[in-house]
Amino acid sequence: MMKSKSLLVAAVLLVCAAVFLCGCTGTQTDATDGVTTPAPGDENVTPTTNETVAPAEGEVLNVFHAGSLAKPFEELEQTFEDAHPGVDVRLYAGGSTKLAREITDLGKNADVYATADYLLIPNLLVPAEKADWYLTFAKNRLVLCYTNESNYADEVDDTNWYTILAKDDVNWAFSDPNQDPCGYRAPMVIQLAEFNYEDDQIFDNTVAAHSNITVTEENGTYTIHATEPDPELPLQIRPKSVELVQMLQAGGLDYAWEYRSVAVQHGLNFLELPEAIDLSSVEYADTYKQVQIECTDGTKAATPVVYGVTIPTNAEHSEMALEFVKMLVGEEGQAIMDAQGQPPIVPANAFGDVPAELANFTATP
Repeated sequence: MMKSKSLLVAAVLLVCAAVFLCGCTGTQTDATDGVTTPAPGDENVTPTTNETVAPAEGEVLNVFHAGSLAKPFEELEQTFEDAHPGVDVRLYAGGSTKLAREITDLGKNADVYATADYLLIPNLLVPAEKADWYLTFAKNRLVLCYTNESNYADEVDDTNWYTILAKDDVNWAFSDPNQDPCGYRAPMVIQLAEFNYEDDQIFDNTVAAHSNITVTEENGTYTIHATEPDPELPLQIRPKSVELVQMLQAGGLDYAWEYRSVAVQHGLNFLELPEAIDLSSVEYADTYKQVQIECTDGTKAATPVVYGVTIPTNAEHSEMALEFVKMLVGEEGQAIMDAQGQPPIVPANAFGDVPAELANFTATP
């Protein structure tokens, strides 16, 4: 009976999220520079508050977060600790899927879980009774990163990048589809490129030619099979997308798929691709969902890149975790996210049994 109840909660959360995200994200993002401005009427929707929880001496707050949130969360950590003397925020970065499994399967105690794919919360944590609410708080887009030393750096652009990746003397990479959302989104973008550029060989010439990842089509839906990637050079697949930044900078890679925010934070060159393929816009949600990917934890449909956060039910410091989430989705957190090239959703969207303390910081569908 408990499992049935959890599945019902998960289903309700998913339906609410899908309807609300397609109808209103609360922000408007410029298609070329990522600058975010609040939607009309939302400019002053997120208040500040003086009501805080007094920390216990030496209180440790464990925050599990997507690797792509490393830079903004490091800044948020310092800001939060300054505002809450005696609290030690400990950040644990990793692939969002891997971190979710550590909570659900290994029973690890996270006080805050922030994911690069909000759907991991209703799909993994809610059925395992590790969460019963979540917020969506930021957006992103996929870009193809490179350096001045990359092969064909002076030739690559948004019309020929896929022909560059198909060359034998170009080393390129994305993260593991079975551990990291950026890893399963990169093949989705490449498959979506076939529609946009009207070339049905793009995926085969880039991904399938150098890995065990294949794609099949049925009734207009394209399924990428990535449970056993088994890449071979010049394609590389690593556990986390942030690892690829160091490889690019060291000259071990020519190109790598990253989130735009990560590229901005690390000063990388990058190509911005059409919204029809870069997973950045709810306006193209119907186009995106024509592509799905089969991973070890199930099949995922392509959706816009939206980040989510929750406080797991087994959190050891839930009251202080709530203060951290308040700062994340409040004015201070919004400013940090925006400065790091990661557009915040203003106000954050709330789903499920959200704590009453967050009511003034969120919008409920």
